[in-house]
Amino acid sequence: MRIDILTTFVDMFSGPFEESIVKRARESGLVEIAVRNLRDWTHDRHHKTDDEQFGGGDGMVMKAEPLIEAVEELKNESSQIILTTPQGRTFSQAAAERLSQKEHLIIICGHYKGVDQRVFDYFHPDEISIGDFVLTGGELPAMVIVDAVARLIPGVVNSMGSVEEDSFTSGLLDCPRYTRPQTVRGMEVPEILLSGNHAEIAKWRLEQSLMRTMIRRPDLYSNYLRDYGKKREAGGRG
Repeated sequence: MRIDILTTFVDMFSGPFEESIVKRARESGLVEIAVRNLRDWTHDRHHKTDDEQFGGGDGMVMKAEPLIEAVEELKNESSQIILTTPQGRTFSQAAAERLSQKEHLIIICGHYKGVDQRVFDYFHPDEISIGDFVLTGGELPAMVIVDAVARLIPGVVNSMGSVEEDSFTSGLLDCPRYTRPQTVRGMEVPEILLSGNHAEIAKWRLEQSLMRTMIRRPDLYSNYLRDYGKKREAGGRG
């Protein structure tokens, strides 16, 4: 996968992509990430990427021309164009899985008061938000998207089985996890996890996931029950 990120704050990305799983993905050649300075597509002597908005009002707006020229130069037939904005649809594990199947992502980092509407009208990008709150810019959401997508690419994480058990992948939150030592401050690991009975362990983990989801995310729990019921109904008809 190739990922191009368009931003006016390139230095913000120097740390996150040089650590942990994303770093290994880049070094192994599974993911190519290029952070592009939007100012390279400006034509005025001050390299302005934003300007005052028509109609008045506080806050600057990102200019259309540099963004359009940059995307046109970078995109190809397989490109998926993304724009990070608090007005976009909320990012999810399902969205990460969908994007991980793409060959090329172009992520535009929104900033200031927003982006000139003509960028939306021209490209119709996939507008993505990471939550119902406003940040100083779209750089942090871009990092979140890259991290979530990169780890789903085969070969990036050593064990794909671990990825398949992540929270949200099955529609449920993950179950409790334990590691050595067996006793910590008097707290013991559940006996079932030491039994070696893999069928019973799987059953316990599912029960714990269901319970945790029901308590912490009743919305997800309701969706899971609905989808489970539909699958059983479809299976019964078969």
